[in-house]
Amino acid sequence: MTDTQTIPPGENPAETMRKVMEEIAHTDAVSFTELHKPGEPFLVSVPKGRTVQDLTPALHAIAERVKPFHRKGTARLETLASLVDWANRFKGDTSALFANPDMTAPSLTCIADYHDQGPGTIDPNSGDGTARHCHHRGLYKFPLSEEWKTWMKVSGQALEKDQMGEFIEANAKDVMDPTPAILGGKESDSHEPWENRLIRTAQQIEGRFGQLHQLLAMSKQFQVYETSDLKVSTNRDSGEAEIQFLNEHKTADGKPLNIPNLIIITIPVFQGGAPYRMPVRFRYRKSGATIRFILTVYNPEKAFEAAFEEAATEARDKTDLPLFYGTPES
Repeated sequence: MTDTQTIPPGENPAETMRKVMEEIAHTDAVSFTELHKPGEPFLVSVPKGRTVQDLTPALHAIAERVKPFHRKGTARLETLASLVDWANRFKGDTSALFANPDMTAPSLTCIADYHDQGPGTIDPNSGDGTARHCHHRGLYKFPLSEEWKTWMKVSGQALEKDQMGEFIEANAKDVMDPTPAILGGKESDSHEPWENRLIRTAQQIEGRFGQLHQLLAMSKQFQVYETSDLKVSTNRDSGEAEIQFLNEHKTADGKPLNIPNLIIITIPVFQGGAPYRMPVRFRYRKSGATIRFILTVYNPEKAFEAAFEEAATEARDKTDLPLFYGTPES
């Protein structure tokens, strides 16, 4: 079925066609002041059979050329203080902090427009009143110190004698000689807390702290002589015999090898941060005529956790925002 137009009596076809076209092509002027509620759709009827089209996206795009409807984007801050200032500038009742304690890429994020607290209740007309876009964020990526990255890279790696010597010489500023209290190896109330902590660590792993000059001397002149002794034991009841080869490492003059197996380094976890004292295990491995040295930072996670928690707590206290450990919703 097709639409038809009846020509009134006394009116010519041209006049009738002009009136029909005016009716079909008629449109109403739209004022942008009517867009005071961006969340509501804006519908208009247009020609060509008077179909209805949703012009809301187009009108919003035009309106946002002058002023956005809501804040969005991520600011990347270079210092913790800047992250705190950014959060205090834009925070609201629903803002929150998220601390990501990843040892390889730690970060702290402030979401200015985070969801409101409490359970979400969905209204058929207005939706969830506690939901937010979570589009306005400030991000601070903690810069790991060069010292931290250097020691973590070499930790656990087998080094030749020359490699070990060059590494120690290049990073001698990070090595701390043990205090007399630490060399004594016994805890005491008169010691500093950090001294007792290092003494306990040495006792737990059966270690003994050495000094920088000892490590440098070993990297230049260290030689190991290996002797093998044969041990035979016999069970007189059964008559069974057991044979063992006992290998022992000695110095050039035949004395048993007795070397320190721990050193202390003092390095910051984060660039510009406070230094932390950490024990480093020193070991060597002999295979034939080849000797490899291994430096392993002992339990670096504790120093990292302490430094990260200190920074995250500082941000929480200076912004008075709730702090969550982890990553926010994507």
